[in-house]
Amino acid sequence: MATDINASRDPDFTGQVVIVTGAGQGIGRVYAHRFARAGAQDVVAEINTDQGRAVVDEITGAGGKAVFCSTDVGDPASVDAMVEQTLANFGRIDVLINNAALYTALTRATFDALPLDEWDAVMRVNVTGPYLCARAVAPAMRAARYGRIINISSGTVTMGRPNFLHYVTSKSAVIGMARSLARELGEFGVTVNVVVPGLIRTEVDAAGATDAVWQTILDRQCLKREGTPDDIADAVLFLASAAAGFVTGQSLASDGGATHL
Repeated sequence: MATDINASRDPDFTGQVVIVTGAGQGIGRVYAHRFARAGAQDVVAEINTDQGRAVVDEITGAGGKAVFCSTDVGDPASVDAMVEQTLANFGRIDVLINNAALYTALTRATFDALPLDEWDAVMRVNVTGPYLCARAVAPAMRAARYGRIINISSGTVTMGRPNFLHYVTSKSAVIGMARSLARELGEFGVTVNVVVPGLIRTEVDAAGATDAVWQTILDRQCLKREGTPDDIADAVLFLASAAAGFVTGQSLASDGGATHL
């Protein structure tokens, strides 16, 4: 009998506090919805106020719990304020999803033609951002002797996508970051892992994803269907759950078998 791939399979996060950066659109928005549906109290940490508040309204309108926090993940003061607001509201932080990233509007060009200011911006948001967020939540997680930090990488890392070096480099860095953080935080009961998504259609245009690119990706996959945002959310919720309590420093590809890490 066929299984409904859209059926609910969420772990229970009742009472937990989950920060999702960049939750105002795309897959980040789906993460926020899924955690709220599973009973979590969401912190929608988003630089775009209208988008962030809209996601909070969607979640609360469906009976979930969420608050908006205006956050620039590349700004240490903004990140610290986000964590202070979270602790003031809820008194705890259980899960951090480092999802915010620059992607869709980035220049696609040979590596020596990429604008240096754009390279710097990508590193600030995509690499320094997860570092700052992890640094800011760590004291609360150490004190609680519990926590889950999940970085979001990209399947472009495994394929070495050309003409996108700044993005691919940034998404490679968060894998190494997670491995080192796992070593430093493990004694406090904090796990740090990475989800490596394949190419996923959302309401946000995927940079350079022509029909030919989509077909190439599909041809590489073991599973011959397009992935969905919920497929990636499944991996994220698993790593955030009690079921992954003995998993840390790992990278989990959710890409239909397009790559084998």
